[in-house]
Amino acid sequence: MKKFFTSYSVAVLLGILIFASDFLDTALFNFGDRNFAVWFVLSILCFACGWYINRTLGWQLGGRVVFAVIVSVTIISIAVIVFFDQYFGAFELLTENLILFSLRNITLGAMGIFGMATQEVVSGEKEALILREKVKVLEATSTDSKKEAELLLKEALLKAEKIINDAEANAKNTILKKERIEQELKEFIQTEKELIKRYENLG
Repeated sequence: MKKFFTSYSVAVLLGILIFASDFLDTALFNFGDRNFAVWFVLSILCFACGWYINRTLGWQLGGRVVFAVIVSVTIISIAVIVFFDQYFGAFELLTENLILFSLRNITLGAMGIFGMATQEVVSGEKEALILREKVKVLEATSTDSKKEAELLLKEALLKAEKIINDAEANAKNTILKKERIEQELKEFIQTEKELIKRYENLG
């Protein structure tokens, strides 16, 4: 609720600043009366309001709010100028006054939109910088993970090769044992046969 009040109070402040420009003298660039300095300060304040509105409400909602403020303040200004035309320039045509003050309002409103756009660009640059840093970190992590995977693969290959070599060695030992046992059995059988023959000959 507090954020809502703060955000929209800045939009109201922007409308007040735009409406305040109606009370400046029409000779805006008259440096003797310092009208231009006041106009410049109003422009900076509208720029700051637009910056804050974009920061709190975002580009889409903030843009609609600022546009609504510009339109509503311009309509109010036109109504005030029509009713108090003598105060806003008795020696000028009413149509010229309406155009002049409407352009003032639109110009200051455009400064608010310019502030919004500048804040959007700055925040976009910050986000892009953060994303670039994240990409660098991910690339570094990916490189480390790739190296780790290669090391694990080499280790697995070495273990597999060792297992195969051990299996081959065990198979050879088993074959040799089998051959030795077969040879011993043959010799034993041959010895038994000779003993039987000798025994028969003695009998």
